[in-house]
Amino acid sequence: MDDFPFRSVRSLRRRAFLHQGALCLAGLGGGLRAAEKVAPLVRAGLMTDLHYADKPPTKTRFYREALGKIDEAVAVFEREKPAFVVELGDLIDQADSVEVEMGWLERMEAHYAKLSMPRHYVLGNHCVTTLTKGEFAAGTGASATPHYHFEQGGVTFVVLDACYRQDGTPYQRKNFSWQDANIPEAELKWLESVLANAAGPVVVFGHQRLDESPAHAVRNAAAVRAVFEKSGKVAAVFQGHSHKNDYQEIAGIHYTTLVAMVEGSGEANNGYGLLEVFGDGSLRLAGFRQQVDCSLVRG
Repeated sequence: MDDFPFRSVRSLRRRAFLHQGALCLAGLGGGLRAAEKVAPLVRAGLMTDLHYADKPPTKTRFYREALGKIDEAVAVFEREKPAFVVELGDLIDQADSVEVEMGWLERMEAHYAKLSMPRHYVLGNHCVTTLTKGEFAAGTGASATPHYHFEQGGVTFVVLDACYRQDGTPYQRKNFSWQDANIPEAELKWLESVLANAAGPVVVFGHQRLDESPAHAVRNAAAVRAVFEKSGKVAAVFQGHSHKNDYQEIAGIHYTTLVAMVEGSGEANNGYGLLEVFGDGSLRLAGFRQQVDCSLVRG
């Protein structure tokens, strides 16, 4: 990986941008060019939905190739030196036993842990289909508390956990339907407190979608968005789960869905991004491979 051709990655990124870039850029008024004139408060690496498993492909999902794809992303992040990297969920796919799945998780963690900067984990539904949340944390560098916040460069970053059933039971051991994702009341109250105390712009990371996406959204997403909107501090939400590039703006908040890394075979079908957050609350996501570029101006 030391000889990884960064220029070829950038050219592939540009083609993806030209093909799909209107997804994020329509109506945003040239923020990409404006953002280039000032230094960001913080830069972060983003990737999602690797679904690593030692099993054959199914349809468009190439599970074993996740190892090579994360190695490529790690090499680019090491070159670009963001302050931290976030994996937005479904780091692994499900196995038939806890022992096998823990083995897959440890193998994937060994590749992710090659990063020299702090790494963060968002829980995806596949992360805890067989495992408990505690087992996932024990096999990785993940926080023992799956929802938490941290500050970097004057920006508050919030990691949410929607891996709960509607009755408040946490996901584990195949006890849930993937379409029954919820942010429980206690986590909503915690979120309100975090936002009330945030001094600068806020960026939220989640796995299941918090915008309007019927099949892939958190069931109480409207209640979560109401908390965001009441605070007046949330600039953007970055999420995964539905596997395709997507973007929505709701009440002045940007909701960007990243492409899944498990989809498609070969280097050209990888996808990850570098996020920059600026002092005026605007953001820029530079996408690599199949991840589109986004320039997000504060609404």
